[in-house]
Amino acid sequence: QVQLVESGGGLVQAGGSLRLSCAASGRTFNSYTMGWFRQAPGKERELVGRISTSGVGTYYADSVKGRFTISRDNNKNMVYLQMNSLKSEDTAVYYCAARYRLGFTSPLESDYWGQGTQVTVSS
Repeated sequence: QVQLVESGGGLVQAGGSLRLSCAASGRTFNSYTMGWFRQAPGKERELVGRISTSGVGTYYADSVKGRFTISRDNNKNMVYLQMNSLKSEDTAVYYCAARYRLGFTSPLESDYWGQGTQVTVSS
């Protein structure tokens, strides 16, 4: 069982930055691929990016590539999403997700979810 708690969302102007954090419970955190999804009003939940169990491998959606960075600290059971050069279209609820050992691209593949944190980018 893994519990995920996100923090760090808020209101920011376009061009600004935010850092989201996700705290995970459990003793096997380093066995989980971690990811960030987002869901804007009226849209489907989409993968923003994911990071491998070791932290070496990362994947980003084209829409955020070069602006967002995922990292993890397996000693602290934490995963982060650094978001730079934010745009109004980044406005969404951001969710932390975990899948045991395997990678994922679809929200249907995630084993665990956080409650979400709102990110609002004003133009």
